Amino acid sequence: MKIRPKESEQESAWELVFSSTALYRAGMVKSLLEEEEIPAIIVNKQDSSYITIGEIEVYVKRDDVLRAKQIVNQFHQNE
Repeated sequence: MKIRPKESEQESAWELVFSSTALYRAGMVKSLLEEEEIPAIIVNKQDSSYITIGEIEVYVKRDDVLRAKQIVNQFHQNE
C-alpha cells in the first residue's frame, strides 16, 4: 500500500487556467490577468532541446480561477 504525501498549502494554492506551445501567447494571457489584478505565474514545461515537446502553462490562485477562466475565454474569442 502506497501512502501519498499531502500536498502543501502552497502547491495546491495555484490552478492551471491556460496552456499553449507558444510562450508569447502564455505571456499575453498572464498580462491580461494581471491587468485585472489577478496574480498569475507561467510555468514552462517545454523540453529545452525540443521546444515542440511540452507546453507553457499559466496558473492563478484558486480564489481567482473563475474570473481568470472568463478572461481566458474572452482571449480565445478575440483570436
